[in-house]
Amino acid sequence: KGVRQGCILSPCLFNLNAEHIMRKAGLDESKVGIKISRRNINNLRYGDDTTLMAESEEELKSLLMQVKKESAKVGLKLNTEKTKIMASGPLNSWQIDGEEMEVVTDFIFLGSKITADGDYTQQIKRHLLLGRKAM
Repeated sequence: KGVRQGCILSPCLFNLNAEHIMRKAGLDESKVGIKISRRNINNLRYGDDTTLMAESEEELKSLLMQVKKESAKVGLKLNTEKTKIMASGPLNSWQIDGEEMEVVTDFIFLGSKITADGDYTQQIKRHLLLGRKAM
């Protein structure tokens, strides 16, 4: 049952399942998300990390509930301890199915710090410094 830890099939199987879940949840056809270059983006996935994005709290809750429901159908459970919520506006608390989610003002995604206020000044300085060190 399952694959061994570190098996090269593990990320492939996870990505196949994640794609199936997102499609069944309707995220590929959803009008919910953020607009980037006239395209609607509502999820980003890398490895076993998934980021859901929406314009409003209600839309995000709807996306999360759809993904949670479809995940349960294939035996996967949302890890509420690892789930973080970030908003560009004021947000004090957030619950899904009666469980409190941690609200954060920033998080690391693929090695870059994403902030609620969209200020990337420190990230740009950090990358410039890393570039100088590499030369």
